[in-house]
Amino acid sequence: MSTKTNDAIRSSVSNAYAKAVSRAVRECGCCTTMEADSAENQTANKYYNDHDLTRLPEDAIRHSLGCGNPLAYVDVKEGDVVLDLGSGAGIDILLAAERVGPSGRVIGIDMTDEMLAKAQENIEQSGFNNVQVRKGLIEDMPIENDSIDWVISNCVINLSPEKDRVFGEIARVLKPGGKMLVSDIVVENLPQALRNNDFLYCGCVAGAIREAAYIAGLQDAGLTNVVVKQRVLYDSQSIEQAVERELEAMTEQSSDCCGSQDSIEAHELAELVVGGIWSCQFSAKKV
Repeated sequence: MSTKTNDAIRSSVSNAYAKAVSRAVRECGCCTTMEADSAENQTANKYYNDHDLTRLPEDAIRHSLGCGNPLAYVDVKEGDVVLDLGSGAGIDILLAAERVGPSGRVIGIDMTDEMLAKAQENIEQSGFNNVQVRKGLIEDMPIENDSIDWVISNCVINLSPEKDRVFGEIARVLKPGGKMLVSDIVVENLPQALRNNDFLYCGCVAGAIREAAYIAGLQDAGLTNVVVKQRVLYDSQSIEQAVERELEAMTEQSSDCCGSQDSIEAHELAELVVGGIWSCQFSAKKV
């Protein structure tokens, strides 16, 4: 991906997720294949409790493409304003809408038209009138300064080619005293050849940064109390199975998820990155 412009990277990612949401089963551009063993064993079931899932539209659950549940670690309360970065089909904005109640407000941002349309369908089906989605980039949010109580995100910031801008935008839109909690993928010592692989970028691996760099980026943006609340390390088998599923899905399509792909073997990749890729829950606050 290093030879592509930032706009070209975003276009590749958006195309991948547009294809993913258009299918009943996630096929490409999805962080969560490292978490799911089958279409039936959906990622949402691993991070969200039955009480939450039974109140959500099935479509929002089926198209959950995250690597955690950011709302599990936040004390969102009635009347809060919550912003979800890369809100996708809407699972987290719908759960947040229930928490903030009629006096609160939830906003989702996504750059992909197909995701926005899917989220809007799920919002209408849910019956909530305190939630909306907006088209935009998380590097340039269509949100007013100092207007948000909570920023959440679920396996999205790793896909941004300009993470420092994202961190700066989080600091800009949060109210003084506002907080953020995001679930995301981090990697250590990923070979450059893999970082240049389009498929791995859309799959939430090649664009991910080191945990220490993530923390430093949030701090450099002016956020404080930066803490990693949870880590989930991916083992070799999980990585290998995820890559095999992605490659099989790409083979079945008439065109690649993210453009031309370099040849990659699932077993070889797993051996290269095992022990160096995990999901984190990052928490921070704006003074």
